[in-house]
Parts: sequence; structure tokens; C-alpha cells
Amino acid sequence: MKEVKINIEEAFKQNMSDGDSCSAAEPFALRTIDDSMEPEFDAGCILIIDPGHVARDGSYVFAVDNKSEYIFRQLRIKDKRYYLAPLNDLYDTIEIKWEQIEGVITQRAGKRRTYHKHYD
Repeated sequence: MKEVKINIEEAFKQNMSDGDSCSAAEPFALRTIDDSMEPEFDAGCILIIDPGHVARDGSYVFAVDNKSEYIFRQLRIKDKRYYLAPLNDLYDTIEIKWEQIEGVITQRAGKRRTYHKHYD
């Protein structure tokens, strides 16, 4: 499956902090659209992202990559450097800055109750 990325301007045309919609600090949900994080997150599962949750090494995060596109990966910290690593080896790990992290995945949901999982 080809990796799918979403351009920031296209994803959120309305400013989330302008008072007309959710606060920038409110959790929100998105659906995965590729297999870059399988087997933990299948394509089509729903993620709950908390912008106020503190990210740490091993956290699953929602971030902006170096091409101004949103990406969902596992955060890896090594020698005070930050990396976004896929779980599927067919995709590349990229280095980012801490400021590029938009939120932490706190829950996963799917079609079956047994697929629901909480992350901390």
C-alpha cells in the first residue's frame, strides 16, 4: 500500500482556534488511511489524539513532517534528537524537531470492542 500524507492547509481549512470550532487543546479523532503503522494500527482504525498530552519516547504521535504534511508515527528519542518511526518496515524513519509534534495518540478504536485500546 502506498503511504498517504495529508497537506496541512487542505486538512484543516478552518482555523481550529478561532472560536468557531474546537479549541486547539481539545482531543480529536482521525482515521488511519494507510498501513504504515501496522500491525498495531490497521488502516481504517480511529485514533483519539490529545494535543495536551505529554509525548515521550515510545509514544504514538501525530506530527507535522518536514514537508508540512501530517504524519502518524511512533516517537523515538535518541541522543536528544527526535525521530518518527513507522511500525511497518516498508516506510522511512524521519527526524523532526520537538515543536512539530501536534498531539499524542491516547486511544485506538475499531469495528470490534476487542480492538479498542488505551495508550499512555
